[in-house]
Amino acid sequence: MDAYRSACDWLSGHVFETGDLNQASLNDAHYAEIRQRFGLKSQMAQSVMKTVVARYKSARSNGHAWSRVEFKRPEYDLVWNRDYSLTRDRFSVNTLDGRIKLDYARKGMRRYFNGTWRFGTAKLVHKHEKWFLHIPVTKAFPELDDARVTNVVGVDLGINFLAVTYDSQGETAFYDGRTVKHKRGTLKVTRKQLQRRQTPSARKRLRQLGSRENRYVTDVNHQVTKALVDRHPRGTLFVLEDLTGIRAATEKVRARNRYVSVSWAFHQFRQMLAYKAALNGQRVIVVDPRHTSQTCPTCGHTEKANRDKKLHLFQCKNCRYRSNDDRVGAMNLHRKGIEHIGAGAMGA
Repeated sequence: MDAYRSACDWLSGHVFETGDLNQASLNDAHYAEIRQRFGLKSQMAQSVMKTVVARYKSARSNGHAWSRVEFKRPEYDLVWNRDYSLTRDRFSVNTLDGRIKLDYARKGMRRYFNGTWRFGTAKLVHKHEKWFLHIPVTKAFPELDDARVTNVVGVDLGINFLAVTYDSQGETAFYDGRTVKHKRGTLKVTRKQLQRRQTPSARKRLRQLGSRENRYVTDVNHQVTKALVDRHPRGTLFVLEDLTGIRAATEKVRARNRYVSVSWAFHQFRQMLAYKAALNGQRVIVVDPRHTSQTCPTCGHTEKANRDKKLHLFQCKNCRYRSNDDRVGAMNLHRKGIEHIGAGAMGA
């Protein structure tokens, strides 16, 4: 892991200087020296180039300015059947001195050896004086088509309620987000205090806080998406708003509330719900978010004044229908899901 990290950091310096993110040209220029300088095996040297290129591309896609990527912590990416292999009983891993075979904790792993799962490039991690192998696994599942949908669930995502759902049985569920909002607000205050100090220890603490918050957000998204999938049967179609432009749409939010309003990982939520749904014979679609919280689900009247954001209240100016505004959003998403199925059935 130390040799691999050192090789990544060395190559990162060359990539930063040249801007070269083409693996073929990096291979021609640096493959032999990486092997000689750091004593890496052939596949390890190839993986170093993939790791460095991926890290730079990830930083660029996230909008970061071009800067040198540093590799400070030991790491090692292992390619399936080249750097590592796994059976029901043994773990075989490539080292600088050749392969070694080890025992491993097998709890929960046996279901992945039934021939339908594929192992991907894994990451070796050393934490808390223990070794962990993070293995991505993939499996093909038949997609739920419109003809087999038996239940439609509108899912309105937000801050005070992380999710509000309305299904084909007319049932509504609220997934409270106020505790999450309070916790993230507290972290924001701590972050501002640390930013003012501008000391090495404060910067280290800031990085730790950022990692902690990312783990917390991921855990909450896992819990809510799992609850949604478990609550509804196979054949369910989940309908979400397309929140791709959520940041631009919330620019008018007060500055003191903007961080909590725009920074929730809605895209991560959608990805988690999509793969969990696929595993359970369900499906996720996204629809145009316009007017989902301003349209009356009873009479169809659309008006901005129908919704009182401060009171989280919807009251139709035409037919006087009243309900929680997030619930109304979920009801309208449910309707759009029904329309989607109808359009699909008609071949549109």
